[in-house]
Amino acid sequence: MKLIDYSFRIFFWLALTALILAIALFLRYGTDLPEYKSLASYRPPVATRLYASDGSLLMEYATERRVFIEFHDMPPLLIGAFIAAEDQSFWTHSGIDFTGIARAALNNVMRMAGRGGSLSGASTITQQVAKNFFLSSDRTMSRKIREVILALKLERTFSKEHIMTLYLNQIYLGSRAFGVGSASLMYFNKPVNELTLAQIAYLAALPKAPNNYNPARNLNSATHRRNWVINRMLAEKMITREEAESAINEPLVVSDEFTRQQADDFQYFSEEVRRRMLGIFGREKLYNEGLFIKTTLDRKMQIAAQQTLRKHLEAYHKRHPETDGGSPLIQGAIIAIHPHTGRVLAVSGGYSFSDSSFNRAIQARRQVGSTIKPFIYLNALERPDFTPQTLLLDAPIVSVNEDESIWRPENYDRKFKGLVPLRQSLETSRNATTVRLVQTLGINSVIRTAKKFGVYDHNLRRNDMSIALGSGETTLENMTLAFGAFINGGFRHNSSLVDYVQDRNGRTIFRNTECKDCSAEWSEDLLPPSLTEDSEPLSDPQSLYQLTSILTGAVDRGTGRRARMRGFAIAGKTGTTNEVRDVWFVGFTTNLAVGVYMGYDQPRPMAEGSGSGLAVQIFRDFMEVALEGETGRPFPQPNGLEFIRVNYDTGSRPTGAPGERVITEVFKIGQQPNPPTASSGAATYDDDFPNGPSSGGIETGFF
Repeated sequence: MKLIDYSFRIFFWLALTALILAIALFLRYGTDLPEYKSLASYRPPVATRLYASDGSLLMEYATERRVFIEFHDMPPLLIGAFIAAEDQSFWTHSGIDFTGIARAALNNVMRMAGRGGSLSGASTITQQVAKNFFLSSDRTMSRKIREVILALKLERTFSKEHIMTLYLNQIYLGSRAFGVGSASLMYFNKPVNELTLAQIAYLAALPKAPNNYNPARNLNSATHRRNWVINRMLAEKMITREEAESAINEPLVVSDEFTRQQADDFQYFSEEVRRRMLGIFGREKLYNEGLFIKTTLDRKMQIAAQQTLRKHLEAYHKRHPETDGGSPLIQGAIIAIHPHTGRVLAVSGGYSFSDSSFNRAIQARRQVGSTIKPFIYLNALERPDFTPQTLLLDAPIVSVNEDESIWRPENYDRKFKGLVPLRQSLETSRNATTVRLVQTLGINSVIRTAKKFGVYDHNLRRNDMSIALGSGETTLENMTLAFGAFINGGFRHNSSLVDYVQDRNGRTIFRNTECKDCSAEWSEDLLPPSLTEDSEPLSDPQSLYQLTSILTGAVDRGTGRRARMRGFAIAGKTGTTNEVRDVWFVGFTTNLAVGVYMGYDQPRPMAEGSGSGLAVQIFRDFMEVALEGETGRPFPQPNGLEFIRVNYDTGSRPTGAPGERVITEVFKIGQQPNPPTASSGAATYDDDFPNGPSSGGIETGFF
């Protein structure tokens, strides 16, 4: 009896001492705890995510990669895997696992005594939530006590489901991935509800030491840790032995496709979106508020743009080896735009984004060469005294520049043909005729036309006639948008890389205001967004169609012949600047405008090439992919036009002379072919002229 009484006294005093100690610890460490009740409305920093027009993920912008997932959206096996690996008594303890503490203490004592065991802790999932949200990772007694007190408070305040939601969305799982949603995309490129058991187990293996279990560096360690989690799940009877064996035998393969595509194919596009959205929303909102950004990007076209450009730059480099740290010195760019909306479908700004993030499609200003000529000839076609067959004089000419220097423009073949029709002059890119035409039209009038279409957004030297042949500078983006106005009815659009943006709650906070139906939910049969033109067109439809017809001829039989594709109507214009420092080709179909550029970042002559060579080949290779599965359509014809057969070289009606080249010309109502000439003969009808005007020869001046 005395022994029982004595034992009770000991227990009483131990309990009282423990209570006093607990009260003292609480008063010391529990009175200035963080405001944990804010976790009731948990809003973690969430990555902003970019999606292509087909709804597929492109890129994330985040200081921390994170995708928030509600508890009811998490697979039960995923929750079970983390419980098996981290806290087997999670559903029953009150925040502290006293059995686990005793087991950890025994293991640590045995370890220090040299009796085996491993150094271990006993943090529950609730304690990890307390530490991850509010405390540091310092290994101190005071931090551990605060962690315990916070865990007890969290358990009294929130449900187990809410605590698990906080944990699985906050836990760090390596590679800047916070939470299971982001890690699932990072490692396997799939959402959590599509993960296999083996993949779930791998994620649950990561919290202890994510960098130690990176399969790219430590595949054996990562696989061993994953299999340990699978066996823990089997021990907890969450899975069957057959499921466990199957998962253990599944190779641990993480997807590098997601990371690779970000680094190579989509980086120039995504970086330009980031730049524009940063200006609208600011860094904090863009990087931490989990925005949903629906971009205009066409995945197939984007991959084709990047790969085609890289292939041709590498081919040039093999012929003329020059490197800058291993990469070719020669650079280039390509951009594809929907001409009716200004939506950018694809853009590649150089050989490699990792080597240089400078976007040569959007940021680089270069001389444009003869790609400026369509705007000069449109200026003429808008006037009543010009038709596509108006004769222009191709003969030597001398011009005085603004600085009083003498300029003698030459044709690329160093030959002069006398009188040539306006169409032939543009199709074959004659320089002397173009300079004379600008003198007739007035340099100021020509510049106004180019600026009206958005080619130039800065002031030019008004008295410098070399502007007529493309000495002015602009971006590939501006030039491609301007060409798009030839086919969209004469409307100038701003480029758009984003259709709409939603916040994390699904509320639309930004929309491309020019575009109707841009925010429609994506579906397989969804057509590209359309645009309602409310402003006045930049030119009349008849003149635009005449110009488009001539630019189609430039592809069919002129300087852009290599861009021809059977079954498709393609119009376009080449451009090569002085000494072949820059080469261009800008072309379009009924629904796609594409610009291509090549040159050195520090301008200097290229070893070969012209706009009708290198740039056209890139354009054609890209279009073969972009138009795959499409049906070619002719350019729409407006009312008020007549189609009359004429001699290609004189603009007169055919006479039937042997070898006469004949085409069908587009005239406005009231316009007529040129009067008959004495040289008329028997007609032959060959619109392609396989042996006709050549784009070869020595190139001087602008082309």
